[in-house]
Amino acid sequence: MIIDSNMHWLPENLFDDEALLESFLNVVPRQYGIHASLAPIPGKNLRQIVIEQPKGCQVLNYAENQYNPEQQIKDMNENGIDKGMLRIPCWQEWLDLETCKKLNNALADHLKANPGRFLALAVVPPWGTKGSLKELERCIKELGFSGVQMAAHYGNLYLDEEEFKPHFKKINEMNIPVVVHHTPLPVDFMSICKYTNLRRQYGRCVAQATAVGRELFSGMFDEFPNLKMIHSMLGGGFFAYSNMLAPKITGKDAVQRFQTGGEKINQYLENNIYFDTSGSIQWGKIQLECAVKVLGADHILYGSSYPIRRDWFTQGVAFVKNLDIDDESKSLILSKNAIRIFNIK
Repeated sequence: MIIDSNMHWLPENLFDDEALLESFLNVVPRQYGIHASLAPIPGKNLRQIVIEQPKGCQVLNYAENQYNPEQQIKDMNENGIDKGMLRIPCWQEWLDLETCKKLNNALADHLKANPGRFLALAVVPPWGTKGSLKELERCIKELGFSGVQMAAHYGNLYLDEEEFKPHFKKINEMNIPVVVHHTPLPVDFMSICKYTNLRRQYGRCVAQATAVGRELFSGMFDEFPNLKMIHSMLGGGFFAYSNMLAPKITGKDAVQRFQTGGEKINQYLENNIYFDTSGSIQWGKIQLECAVKVLGADHILYGSSYPIRRDWFTQGVAFVKNLDIDDESKSLILSKNAIRIFNIK
C-alpha cells in the first residue's frame, strides 16, 4: 500500500457556488496586507483565486477544475497511490467556524462517494471555543476523520502561544495527530527573538522551520505529551540544522551562549515531531537521503502536495523507491508511518 499523506482538497463546486466563492475570498484578512482576488488563468479558459502578500506579489494560486474527484482517482490509479490524506491548502489560517463546518461536511461527503480511497483532516478555528471543540470532536467521532489540520501560524501567532492551549488540550486528550501545513510566509524575525537558540542560530536558517523550532523550545510537549505534530515541507528542511539547535554543553567556554536541554529537545523530536515530504523530488536525492538519515525514516511521511506540481505527483513514489536507503525505510515513508500515526485500518 502507498499512502499520499499530503493531498490538497477544495470543494469541487468552489468556483460555481457564488456564495461559497465569496466566503473564501472575503475571509482573507486584507487589513493585514493579504489580498485575495478572482482572476483568469492566462491562455486558458479557466479562473483562479490569487493570494498576494503584499499586494502585487503572488504567494498562492488556486486553479479551477483541479479538485475533480474523478481526476483525482484517475491520477492516483495511474501513479500507484492507494489512499490520499486530504487537507485544505493554506486556508486553515483564516476560515471561520461556519465555513469550517460546511467544508468538513463536504469533505465527509467526498469520502463517502469514494469509499476506501481517501482519508480526511478536520479543519476548525484553533481558539478552543466551545463550538470549535465540539466541531473537532464531531469530525473525529462522527465523520471518521483521521486527525486535525492547522497552519504553521495564525496571523502573528505561532503554535506555541498561550492562545492555542485550549485547542491543544482537547487534541492531547483525544490523542489525535495534528498536520501542520506551511503558510506562504513566516511572520518576521521578531517571532524567534523569544528563544535564545532560535535567535542566535535559527534566524540564519530557513524561515519556514520557525514553527518547528518554537514548538521544541517552548516546552509545550511537557504540558501536552500526546501531541504528534506532522509538519509539511520536511519542517522547512529542519534536518539541516536539528543538531546545531541543541549543541552539547561542555562547560569549558568563558561565556555560556546557548541554553541547555539538548537531550529534552531530542526527546521531543523523537516523540512529538514528524515530517512529510511535500513533493519528494523537489528536495533532490542527496538532500532527501540526508533527511532520512538525520530525522529517521520512522519520522517521515510521503506527501506530494497534489495538485500543485504534476511531476511531484507522477514521479514522487518512484523517487522515494530509488533512494539509497533500505526497503524497510521506504515502506515506512510510503505507508507504514501513516498507518501507525493516523491509525489507518
